Amino acid sequence: MTSTVRFIADGSWRRPERGSVVLAGSPLTLFSLSKSGQAIAECIERANALPQGHEPLTERLLDAGAIHPIPSDNDKARFSLNTVTAIIPAYIHTSQEAQTLKSLVASCSSLHSTVVIDDCSPHPLPDLGDTHVIRLDSNSGPAAARNAGIALVQTEFIACIDMDVTISANTISQLLPYFADDKVALVAPRVKSRATANTVGEYEVAASVLDMGDAEARVSAGTRVSYVPSAMWLCRTSALRSVSGFNESLRSGEDVDLLWRLNHAGWRCRYQPQAVCSHAPRATLQEFIFQRMSYGESAAQLAKLHKGKLAPVKLNAWQASTWLSVALGMPFVAVGVAIVGGASTAKKLRKFPQLKSESINISVHGTAKSGLTIAHAIGRVWWPIALVLALFSQRLRLLFIATALAPAVYEWWSKRPHLDVVRFALMKILDNASYGAGVWKGVLATRNPAPLIPIVRSSAANEE
Repeated sequence: MTSTVRFIADGSWRRPERGSVVLAGSPLTLFSLSKSGQAIAECIERANALPQGHEPLTERLLDAGAIHPIPSDNDKARFSLNTVTAIIPAYIHTSQEAQTLKSLVASCSSLHSTVVIDDCSPHPLPDLGDTHVIRLDSNSGPAAARNAGIALVQTEFIACIDMDVTISANTISQLLPYFADDKVALVAPRVKSRATANTVGEYEVAASVLDMGDAEARVSAGTRVSYVPSAMWLCRTSALRSVSGFNESLRSGEDVDLLWRLNHAGWRCRYQPQAVCSHAPRATLQEFIFQRMSYGESAAQLAKLHKGKLAPVKLNAWQASTWLSVALGMPFVAVGVAIVGGASTAKKLRKFPQLKSESINISVHGTAKSGLTIAHAIGRVWWPIALVLALFSQRLRLLFIATALAPAVYEWWSKRPHLDVVRFALMKILDNASYGAGVWKGVLATRNPAPLIPIVRSSAANEE
């Protein structure tokens, strides 16, 4: 017998020789399959219905981000828009923002209801008809505003929507079927930046921090998609209440904190880019810088609440030794260390003959990826230290320039935005530097250096 449940393999999925070993997920995880497990893997690879008894394996694969659900027709028919209440925090400064809010509320008319939380706005809210409006006595931030709305909701699902987001009923309809999995607490769409006729807007279209890309994912700390912005979330009401909603002590990063607490409580959070909404970019360069700094500033507070999850770099000992040798100007030593590290990985995988040809790829890919991660950290959070060191060493000066420019140029080449390479690279450098300045500001304010300290682990592979 077969079930009606179907899954699709993640882009990381590799099963050499269609055998008994799968490498997939984020971080990359090794799964050893029994005969029945191989039959299940075959169904997943073909997106076919699965045999009965698949749950023990597919649950592990889901949690690892190795597979993703395909909603059935029954799943799509199971939930209606009438089970959703929209919660919209509002802090209105201008009449233009008031009209933006009015348009967003109108776009939510097909839902069960809409609750607008006026976070003590300095400008009057527009006439919103029958919409339930709550005005807070003082400006308390998005976490407190959303919690005030959550307390009033009586529907099964909540759509958390920021005021400057544009959605359609179709956006929510595409997300609802994923709640057929009772463990799913939250599903987020892709948030694309709306194009504007200036450099900031053009950059945001290509490299917005709110856009998590075009590949679906399980959202969890330490994975390819470690968070999704709360610009638009569809949530299970009971799940939000089970973790007491948003942390009101956080003015920024409250969405990251809630996601990670949901994961810790055993819930699943998903990113489904098939559903799309749009978000207004920052209008000026100053607003852009302040936004990025505020994101960075939250890192130190989050690091206190979620120990070990905010490290700028996570490496194994072989990767750390390889790139330290490069930084010290010893390339031949670096090559030797990388070779020994690759041999260590191959030794661990020796009991899986199908992975003989994969061991080199795993090692090379891991070392290269760790190098990109280090380059990213230098240009983003370690740049004040790197800048000082660059003043005293020509080699380090060249390394600093390379780590700032190379990732930006590579991203421009891969995305091919309308923005030219010079402006894109300068915006990317400013983006990273602003975030890093925010991190340092938060570190100094909280006296918590965790967001600056790399983690070096002894094992070279994540195996299961």
